[in-house]
Order: sequence, then C-alpha cells, then structure tokens
Amino acid sequence: MRGLLKHWLFYGLGRDEYTKSMDNVFSKNIHNLRRTNAVVTILLTGFVLVPLLLEKNLTKAMFYIGTAVIAATIYFLVRYIYRKINHEQKVRKNLVYLLICLSYVNVISFGIYLGVWADPGNIAGTFLSILICALLLFNIPAVFYFSLTALSTIVFIIIVSIVKTPAECHIDIPNALFAGAISIIFGWHIIMNRLSLSSIAHRMENERNDYFDQCAIDELTRLKNRRDFMITFQRSITHHRPDDKYICIAILDIDHFKNYNDFYGHPKGDDCLRKIGKALKDLQNKMNIYTARIGGEEFALIWFEREIANADNVASLISEMIRRLNIPHESSPVAPYVSVSIGVYVVQCSASNDMDRLYNKADEALYIAKKDGRNRAVINSDYKRAELLRETA
Repeated sequence: MRGLLKHWLFYGLGRDEYTKSMDNVFSKNIHNLRRTNAVVTILLTGFVLVPLLLEKNLTKAMFYIGTAVIAATIYFLVRYIYRKINHEQKVRKNLVYLLICLSYVNVISFGIYLGVWADPGNIAGTFLSILICALLLFNIPAVFYFSLTALSTIVFIIIVSIVKTPAECHIDIPNALFAGAISIIFGWHIIMNRLSLSSIAHRMENERNDYFDQCAIDELTRLKNRRDFMITFQRSITHHRPDDKYICIAILDIDHFKNYNDFYGHPKGDDCLRKIGKALKDLQNKMNIYTARIGGEEFALIWFEREIANADNVASLISEMIRRLNIPHESSPVAPYVSVSIGVYVVQCSASNDMDRLYNKADEALYIAKKDGRNRAVINSDYKRAELLRETA
C-alpha cells in the first residue's frame, strides 16, 4: 500500500526523478496560465453580449463579466511573474500554484453556474467537460490535482442537491462523480506522461553532454582536446567580432617533459599536466583565451587582440604563470622548475582562412623558441618576424 501511494504521489518516477522533472516542466505552468486566462477573458468578454442582449439576463451577464475580470487579473499577475523570470529573478512555486488554484476555481465556478443555475433542469454537461479539461493544461502534484478535482465535484454535488429536483439529481450526481473520476485518472496519466517525457529528454541531454565531453574534453587535464581545437580554430578564423583586429594562435610545449617522466615517473607526469591544465583553465576563465591540450605535453591557445603588442604581454603572462606553479624539475637543463616554450603567430582577422598555414606559422615560432634555449616565448607575425621575448627564468 505504501509503495502504491509513493507511486501515485511521484507519478511512478520516484522522488528524485519526479523533483527534477517537475522543475523542468514548471515554467510551462506559467505559459499555460497566461494562455488559459487570456482565452477565458477574450471569450467571456465576447459572449457577455448573448445573455445581455438576446436573453435579457443581467445576472448571467454579470457572472460572465466577473469571471472575465478575474481571469484578466490573473493574466496580468502572470505577466508580471514572467517578466521577473526574464530578469532572472526567482519566483516562488507556491505563488504559481496559488494562481493555478485561483484560475481553476474561477473557471469551475463558471461551469457550476452554467450547469446548475443558468440552465436548470438539464444535465450539467458544461460543468462536466470543464471539470475534465480545466486542470489538464497544468503540471501539478498529484495531491494538489486530486484535492482540486474532488473539492469541485463535491461542491457541485452539494449545490445540485440543494437547487435541483430529486429526479434531476439522480442524473447529475452520477455524472458528476463519473466526470470527477475520469478527470483524476486521465489527468494523472497525462501529467505522468509529460513528466516522463521531460525525464527522458533530461537523460538524453545528459547523455549528449557526456558524449560531447568524451569527444571534446581531454580526460586528464579537463581542457578541450585536439579535435575540439581544430573545430574552434577553423571557426575562429572565419567568424569573429567586428572589433577584433588580430587573432593569436599559440602552441605551448613543456620543456624536457620526457626527462620529467623518466625522473619522477608517469604518475607525477600526469599530475604535472593536470596542474598546468588547471592553470590554463583559470587563464581561459579570466581572459577569455581558448585553451586545449592537443597531444602529450603540447597545448594550444587562441585569442583575439586589438594591438599586436598585447600578444607579447599574454605570452609573457602564460610563461610566468607556469613558473609560479613551482613544480620541481631536477632533470631539466633549462630551469630547476617546470618551464614552457611558447610559439605565437599573430595574423590580422580575415587575412587568411588557411588553418594549416596559420598553425604551421605558430609551430615555426615554437621551433625557434626551442632552438634558442627553451623557457621563452617567440612571437611570429607577417608584421614583426620571429621577435624573441625575454626569458622568464
């Protein structure tokens, strides 16, 4: 019995999955509240002419107008909430559920009026259809759904028992009970299917992200991998912002990393790569510089500049940042700590779409940096050829 209750309460998804799915579909309640109350307001405002002009029924017309005014008020309240969401302000769920409750009571009251007072003596078909359909637009907890449906059915039965004759009650009360049961059963299944679809979509999105990570993320350093680098590289040289004047491509190589692995062991080598990867990741977050591990001890960076001289500053900053990690490297003939050699190529945006040529130019600058003693950065460009920066020792 307890298991059946939990199955019903959480629409057969389990507590955690239900909570996630309900959070995902919660925003749809706001959209549906807007649409529902807008439709109710427009329809009732238009139909108020029927009881007013044709039937000469002022009471019925006033009830139409009152329902339309309440629906319009709820509509504008929901619009206000929607604006808060667009401005990234949090909205309490209880407030939305309260508006759903008010909207439901407003529509059901209208249905009860039409089914009991406006046309006495007939089966309350209008109320029955409204009862079945009114809550199907919203994604709400099972208890809330059951409570509203059961309460509206009970209120309808009580009013019918007071207003109508026994003969009419024998017809309307069973129909009302039938409509309430159908509303609960169908409503529960409809909401469950919506939540299930949301749950499936959420899992598929997670799987897609996991697959993307496997395809685009280097597992060791958590930077982008060579595949993602090539895609981003091509996109960067063909698409850029109007105020970007130069694109910079840098290749970074850890000096004498083979010696490091031989001396400290591969586990320490992996730890070194992780530390450098974290440092480059921080650089990416702070300066919007794309970073990737393209193989072994090699990393690649892409960024945009307005002045060529700024590329010098960034390259020096990267070298200094790696030096400040103070990772010991006793087997290095260059420095007592882990150091890097950097080759940078700077080209004017839109000057070339040849990715291989640009990459080779950066690789040439890296070769010069290694040839001239490592632990340094070299800038290469069509405007300033292979300028050697100061050593960062």
